[in-house]
Amino acid sequence: LSPIQRLALHESNISRFHEEFIELCTVGSGQFGSVHKCINRLDGCVYALKRSLKPVAGSVDEQNALREVYAHAVLGTHPHVVRYYSAWAEDNHMLIQNEYCDGGSLADRIQSNNKLGERLSEADLKMLLLQLAQGLKYIHSLHLVHMDIKPGNIFISHSKDTDHSCDEGFDDDEANKEKKMVDYKIGDLGHVTSATSPEVEEGDCRFLPCEILQEDYSCLPKADIFGLALTVYLAGGGSELPKNGSEWHEIRKGNLPPLPNVSAEFNALLRRMIDPVPSKRPSAVELLQDPVICPTGNKSKNQLRKELNNEKFKNEMLSRELKRAQQGMLNQQSGVPNYQQRNSRVIGHKVNRSMSLSVIM
Repeated sequence: LSPIQRLALHESNISRFHEEFIELCTVGSGQFGSVHKCINRLDGCVYALKRSLKPVAGSVDEQNALREVYAHAVLGTHPHVVRYYSAWAEDNHMLIQNEYCDGGSLADRIQSNNKLGERLSEADLKMLLLQLAQGLKYIHSLHLVHMDIKPGNIFISHSKDTDHSCDEGFDDDEANKEKKMVDYKIGDLGHVTSATSPEVEEGDCRFLPCEILQEDYSCLPKADIFGLALTVYLAGGGSELPKNGSEWHEIRKGNLPPLPNVSAEFNALLRRMIDPVPSKRPSAVELLQDPVICPTGNKSKNQLRKELNNEKFKNEMLSRELKRAQQGMLNQQSGVPNYQQRNSRVIGHKVNRSMSLSVIM
């Protein structure tokens, strides 16, 4: 719709929240507002409803709220962009009905990992980078830029994996558990703007390159690539990003401390993504063709998921063997006889059985 045909927020107030939805809980809050997990009374599906913290109708925040709605409407549907369903004004507050992502945000995951002393593996980081690059490729193909790529704006959704090729022949409780695959989705589109006619509102300064702060908007998609690199860096266990000072400037010079436990090639890719010269940073399309994260250049997401599952399965089996060996050493040291135990398996488990009967006379 043209601006003339659109209603102002104060002209479109309707009551839908409590009439159409059952609120289950509040899943997050921020500067703009709060996000609520709700069930739609009609279709029974779960959604995330984002409600502005303050009344936005007639305020300076009204354009920001509307910008997010317009961006969602233009973007349509993509597997790595949070899906939009509807938006309305209620008591002069903006409400946006989005897809509910059951894994929370990447920022939540990073915080949890830090408390546990954990980090995403290189294989997981490659999957994260691959999926977000796919989301950015789609956004950039529509001549839009996100302008606020950071862990808090990346959301995690779990989908069921029907491939059980690793489990065949094993009678194991863990192997029999239904696998859930991780989908990363770009959300919070309040800073989205046109790449060709930008109206830029700066996002989080920790994830912004120098050229944006200097109001050079000639390579806006490369600002998203910069933020993506630092997002992946934090997911890999990188140190907290500074808001200013010498460390902040060092990162803008391309000097990103290397991540531990990942390859030199992967660290080099992250440094290329924050190159001080925007044109030297890879585009989202180039990332998807980079041999570091996609060795064949054309592997599908499902292929990469299967490879990741296979590697995780191998690591799990090696971990069990290591535990058995360690237990055996402890038994020897304590003088306890070490009886080798064999895992019992049902013969022919998960194997198609013949209905014929052979009788031996």
